[in-house]
Amino acid sequence: MYTQLYTWNNLLLAYRRAAKGKRGHATVAAFEHRLEENLLDLQHELASFTYRPGGYTSFFIHEPKRRLISAAPFRDRVVHHALCNLIEPIFERTFVANSYANRVGKGTHRALDQVQKLARRYPYVLQCDLRQCFPSLDHAVLRSILQRKLHDPAILALIDQILASGNGLLGEHYSMVYFAGDDLFAVNRPRGLPIGNLTSQFWANCYLNPFDHFVLRQLRCGGYVRYVDDFLLFSADKAALWRWKAALEARLTRLRLTIHAGAHPRPVAEGVAFLGFIIFPLRRRLKRRKGVYYRRKLAQLLVAYRAGALELAQLNASVQGWVNHVRYANSIGLRKALFRRQTL
Repeated sequence: MYTQLYTWNNLLLAYRRAAKGKRGHATVAAFEHRLEENLLDLQHELASFTYRPGGYTSFFIHEPKRRLISAAPFRDRVVHHALCNLIEPIFERTFVANSYANRVGKGTHRALDQVQKLARRYPYVLQCDLRQCFPSLDHAVLRSILQRKLHDPAILALIDQILASGNGLLGEHYSMVYFAGDDLFAVNRPRGLPIGNLTSQFWANCYLNPFDHFVLRQLRCGGYVRYVDDFLLFSADKAALWRWKAALEARLTRLRLTIHAGAHPRPVAEGVAFLGFIIFPLRRRLKRRKGVYYRRKLAQLLVAYRAGALELAQLNASVQGWVNHVRYANSIGLRKALFRRQTL
């Protein structure tokens, strides 16, 4: 498999996927300016086992909540895509249909549709989210999951390099949790996947795939949806949801993960807060803070446009993108109220 990794066709495809939608960025444009030379350099480094990942550039985002994003150098992102081109099909076949994040043919809106469909079928829901998901993902656990399907030592060595390159980036965002059998040195276990890497998004699905199968096969939950670290279990029996909660908490300890305290079964009629929407059996609402956030953002965009710092096409793209997202909720009144007040 490793020799397929650095073939010209795979590296060129990886470049195109890494550059999609980002060709205006300076680092991407610089790589493209000497594209053939840069890809040949990568090919040589991978073939001769001299490739070494570079340092990350980190910054915070504050929507929907404060998160540290760590971006690898563009040439490393090309390698990430080249690796995922080969290994993603192997794992995709094992993923359950109930997992919706970072997968072709899935995504946010299909997850919302499925949650509403289940809310119409079942009266109760248990909604959970993982504590410090990406900072908590344990490298040893992840590698044991990956090597069940990947047997090429060179591929595993490259994975180790990528894991090591991001080790410690999220250290300040992780609060130590000790599990049964841990000693004092457990605090030094390598953990954490940088939020921003393609590999991190894909490996998070690999990491939680055994948990997905546990929920479906052993708990036999007929209504289950997971989107990254948020997951929902639906049932007609509230007592069953309490039993499942205890079982899934015990199962997650094998993955060295915990859920936020306070998760408990609730009637779906109260509304299910999921992916920025409040989902009811027969309608959806946008979360209030999402509307407030975009109102402020739109005001900033209009100021920039009037000052000549933003083109009309860019302003229009932002508005159209937001409208296309919130139209999946009953938001016509919100949209009218928001745009009625705005003038160019």
